Amino acid sequence: MNDLSKARATLLEVGEESAAQRIDNFLLRRLKGVPKSHVYRVLRSGEVRVNSGRVGPDYRLRAGDRVRVPPVRLAERTARPAPPALELPLVYEDPALLVLDKPSGVAVHGGSGLSYGAIEALRAARPQAKFLELAHRLDRDTSGLLVVAKKRSALLELHRMLREGEIEKTYLAVAAGRWRGGARELREALHKHVTASGERRVAVRADGQQAATRVRPLATRDDSSLLQLRLLTGRTHQIRVHLAHAGHPILGDDKYGNFELNRTLAKQGVKRLMLHAWRLALRHPLDGARLQLEAPLPPGMAELVEQWFPGHGGRG
Repeated sequence: MNDLSKARATLLEVGEESAAQRIDNFLLRRLKGVPKSHVYRVLRSGEVRVNSGRVGPDYRLRAGDRVRVPPVRLAERTARPAPPALELPLVYEDPALLVLDKPSGVAVHGGSGLSYGAIEALRAARPQAKFLELAHRLDRDTSGLLVVAKKRSALLELHRMLREGEIEKTYLAVAAGRWRGGARELREALHKHVTASGERRVAVRADGQQAATRVRPLATRDDSSLLQLRLLTGRTHQIRVHLAHAGHPILGDDKYGNFELNRTLAKQGVKRLMLHAWRLALRHPLDGARLQLEAPLPPGMAELVEQWFPGHGGRG
């Protein structure tokens, strides 16, 4: 008789933090080390029960539901190092959400060869927190405001607000070349694909997803421009691809930038993507209060902006 045959099913009661979550995601989060295919197999077979009844993978849990989880075998896992202590400045916090000022070079979550990111470090720093989930993403090399939900109800409402364009997200960037023509919108459709090496890339393509970026030049010189950018949609790499397609790649962009220029700038100490998530304006997802948040330009970017565009380095 093996260990599984002697093991008993586990009964879990759903708390408020998991209300409205799909049962498959609920199980995947709790059964770490169990292959995803096995989780879906026990769901389809009816071995997982909610309030003594069978449910499908898309069933949304309610507070107070009682979930029966059958005994499962964990896959052998190598020990993962604990997330290191990261300096994640806190811009805002209340019982429903918090907003971080993410440094450039820090991924928002583990994956793609990374064992940890900002959200894993935050969870490690707050082991008592029942719920911490990213409301949106920032590219690894983009700095600035990152919203984390502390309640599932807040997360669901934040996702709805993002889909409906109810959250104003404003960025600052230093781009190559002198921007001409004043403020305007870039509306090229964007297509996401994966390269042969497995790298995620985005390209302008007529059959891609609708995308819109509002650009306002704040200061220009012959070889570069300081731009304020408002995201009207939230596509992957949207600002970077739109600006590169317009002939003004962001300085330090290792995917869509001017690589020769980047090498020259790196010798001068410019070694990061010059893109910063500067402002967020939204109403609170639970009480409706208006929030307006800012993250100042970080060191390195602030000094370059002040040197090239005097009077703008303290923006934010």
